[in-house]
Amino acid sequence: MIGNLPEDVLAAMLETIPIEFSVVDADDKVLAWNKHETRIFKRPEGVVGKDVHNCHPPKSVDKVEKILAEMKEGKRDKARFWIDLPIGPDGEKQKVLIEYYALRSPEGNYLGCLEASQNIGDYQAITGQKRLLD
Repeated sequence: MIGNLPEDVLAAMLETIPIEFSVVDADDKVLAWNKHETRIFKRPEGVVGKDVHNCHPPKSVDKVEKILAEMKEGKRDKARFWIDLPIGPDGEKQKVLIEYYALRSPEGNYLGCLEASQNIGDYQAITGQKRLLD
């Protein structure tokens, strides 16, 4: 990153971006997440410091473990998938994009994983153009 952000600006930025994220360390322990009150995938605060495998439904744990193992081995840097969830008005299903990114040091050492999730329903409806201040 070029430049340095004051801690309060960084915190505000991470809560403002339209993506919810979770960060785990190289040992698969949950470090932090943003958008606590408005998350699609809610987590109790007690999860911080715990194993990330406990944050996923049983049917997907083996897939999460495989993604993380491949990241640790250097075989994978990202994973992207999407699911339909009943999070819209009146429980209508909307598309949620979920991406995992390996976090690496400048030397390429695995530091952990960033999981980013976003409701992309509104983006899917975009057509044409809308110019700045239109």
